[in-house]
Amino acid sequence: MITITILGNNSALPAHGRLPSSQIVAIRDQHFMVDCGEGTQMQLQKLGMGWGKIEHIFISHLHGDHYFGLIGLVTSMNLLNRALPLNIYGPPELEQILQIQLSIGGGTLNYPLFFHPVANAGEHRILLDTPYYSVSCFPVMHRIPCHGFKFTAKSTGRKIIPEACREYGIPRYFYARLKEGMDYIRKDGEVIRNEWVTAAPQPEPTYAYCADTVFTDSFIPYIQGCHTIYHETTYLKKDEDKAMLRFHSTTHQAAATACSAGAARLLIGHYSSRYEHISEFEAEAKEIFSNTIATQSGDVFTIRYEDVAPPQGI
Repeated sequence: MITITILGNNSALPAHGRLPSSQIVAIRDQHFMVDCGEGTQMQLQKLGMGWGKIEHIFISHLHGDHYFGLIGLVTSMNLLNRALPLNIYGPPELEQILQIQLSIGGGTLNYPLFFHPVANAGEHRILLDTPYYSVSCFPVMHRIPCHGFKFTAKSTGRKIIPEACREYGIPRYFYARLKEGMDYIRKDGEVIRNEWVTAAPQPEPTYAYCADTVFTDSFIPYIQGCHTIYHETTYLKKDEDKAMLRFHSTTHQAAATACSAGAARLLIGHYSSRYEHISEFEAEAKEIFSNTIATQSGDVFTIRYEDVAPPQGI
């Protein structure tokens, strides 16, 4: 299962009770932070979310509304005696920015901090890969180099059917091998076929954070088939000219991307501060893609294994 918690969903300026971009994506017991705009740690406190489980932070690009909260979070973790290592992924220049901020302040961190550059402006690669999840980056099209991130909750193998295993007398110690697809051979030589006692692996929930981007189909191959995508809608349809000029997207454009990607659900955000209310954003996007949700701070969304089905399109 994947859980997405919206911390901030506004664009450049904090406005109308909305803060700049930040999310927490959770897979099993692992918590990932995606972008860290101004006020992120305040939102974590407000929502009662602990910082201890955050081991990986992904920064999409170096516009301030996506990383100005990072140094505050890093140093607050230090003040709270963090010991767990912290991994930060982002543009190469971000490492120097953090080093300058830390060195000028005269402080040293009491915990290990590892920086992982996402160096190439057009880079698509796997950043993390474990038996339980993977995280990859993909290029989007913004005014400066910018990347989105795709999260996958991996299947843990074939699904055990306990009743069938008991019927065939398969000991519990062998269940792990059954999940890997192995047959069981009884002492009398009889082969118990794997498919008799297991079901096909569970589908893998996927989530794509598309970051800041002008409307383009260039990254569709990287998010194709994702169950849920988060796509910026900085502007309403009437301001499409402003969106193109500033390398952002509108409601209809985000919805069109969701359709092209075959997504089951679209989350929208990164609203311009020129708009006080966001209800119109959702209404417009739904004209193109019906399963659209205009996110608000504190919203929590889940993608369960049972939710993953052939995409429904519109």
